[in-house]
Amino acid sequence: MDEHDYNSLKARVVELEDRLNYIYTHFGLSYNQSPAYKDPRIIDLIRSGNKIGAIKLYREMTNTGLAEAKGVIDHIEAGL
Repeated sequence: MDEHDYNSLKARVVELEDRLNYIYTHFGLSYNQSPAYKDPRIIDLIRSGNKIGAIKLYREMTNTGLAEAKGVIDHIEAGL
């Protein structure tokens, strides 16, 4: 696989994550199977106003993409 193929696949994954996030948001759904979803460190970061830190930590814990992690953190934040 060359760099162009890799970048094309990566872009496609980001697009699919964005679409899935839109569907979840549109229908008021959430996917919270991960224990990271309720991790107290993430909650503390959100409450302290460090949303970027919360997104970064969630991504590290779950190996998810940026769009999905942001959607989860936004959902957690809305519930606080």
